[in-house]
Amino acid sequence: MSVKLLRRLFTVDQYYKMLEAGVLTENERVELIRGEIVKMSPIGIHHSACVKRLNELFFLRLAKTVTVGIQDPVRLNDNSEPEPDISLLQRKPDFYDTQHPQPEDVFLLIEVSDTTVKYDQEVKIPLYAENNIVEVWLVNLPQKCLEVYRQPTANGYEIVQTFKSGETVTIQGLPNFTFTVDEILGD
Repeated sequence: MSVKLLRRLFTVDQYYKMLEAGVLTENERVELIRGEIVKMSPIGIHHSACVKRLNELFFLRLAKTVTVGIQDPVRLNDNSEPEPDISLLQRKPDFYDTQHPQPEDVFLLIEVSDTTVKYDQEVKIPLYAENNIVEVWLVNLPQKCLEVYRQPTANGYEIVQTFKSGETVTIQGLPNFTFTVDEILGD
């Protein structure tokens, strides 16, 4: 006989009330996924280096074109506010001082995966598709490749491509900028 566990799900507003009340702290590495508070994996050396590399790459190439977010929240809906490793956002004069970015503000979200590839592929990327994030890159460090997800639907992304060393990729919403997989992976 199996027992179904009931879960208490939270809204983004409740999540922030827990922060205000001290139940959660700003230093905790958690994110809200489908109403559940999920503890994020520790950041390894390769993961950290890749995020720094991408930050510099996008800052140098896309300065004054986009706002680059580093492990910042993106509010997808009332019960999900993940913190992708990189977000390329529409520029706003207030730098999102009044609210976190929402799906319509996003050019590209990037997840750098070292130990969380399966979770990112099976949980976060479908969540991004359901919430109409137009493009997601998964930097798959173990496989040394870049997975690119485009054309979101409620059932996932219609276009999924894998790029390897020696290949180039552009951002769908910023077609004038080209990047090599080697630049992204640091090879």
